[in-house]
Order: sequence, then C-alpha cells, then structure tokens
Amino acid sequence: MRQIQAKVKAVAATTALAGLAVLPLAGSAHAAPKAAASHGCPSGYVCLYPNASWNGGKPIYKWYTYGAHNISGQYGVKRFFNNQTGGAIARNCTGRNGTGCQGAQRAGTYADYNYTPYNSVRLERG
Repeated sequence: MRQIQAKVKAVAATTALAGLAVLPLAGSAHAAPKAAASHGCPSGYVCLYPNASWNGGKPIYKWYTYGAHNISGQYGVKRFFNNQTGGAIARNCTGRNGTGCQGAQRAGTYADYNYTPYNSVRLERG
C-alpha cells in the first residue's frame, strides 16, 4: 500500500512540474514577461519608473485597480510598464481624474514617455 501511495505522489509531482514547463512565453518589441513580477512591478500592476530605465526594479508608482489614478510632479521622460494580465490596457491622460487620455498600451509592454503633460493614468479592462 505504501508503495502505491509513493507512486501516486511521484506521478502528481511530475505532472505539476510538467504543467509549468508548457506555460506560454510571449514576446515582441518592448514586451516584458506577462503574469509575473518583472522589474519590481508585480503581476497585474502598471508601474511608472523615475526615468527611461528600470531604475534597478524600483518604480515610483504602482497601480492595481481599474480606473483613474492622479499623478503629480512628474516631468521629463519616464518608463511606463503595463504588467497587467488578461488584455487590460493602460493610458496616459493629460487631465486629472483620467480625462484627456491618449493611446492604449497593451498588457505586457512598456514604453518611455515624456510625462510633462500628463496628470493621470487610466487602467481599463481589455
């Protein structure tokens, strides 16, 4: 009986590890790993870095909830990383409270923007 239990446990462990090996890896220009913490930005978040770099994995803003998020005192070029999942998008907005939004940055991508004109960001379901 113990031998059977040991075999069942071994098969279960092997199956779990095999499932991890077939997880899809997506990639494109400016793409970052999806559904995983990356560069200090947790999975499901949108992060803003203080300049056009990953800043050693230390973003200055992290947003998780859908909707508008006001920012202040941000000028010059910053890195904007959409580490959301499920096709969610992120937008930079010139007005407060998510007004005057521009573009639609796809989940799993980053870009460097001049933040001087931006006063908020908006996270939306895809």
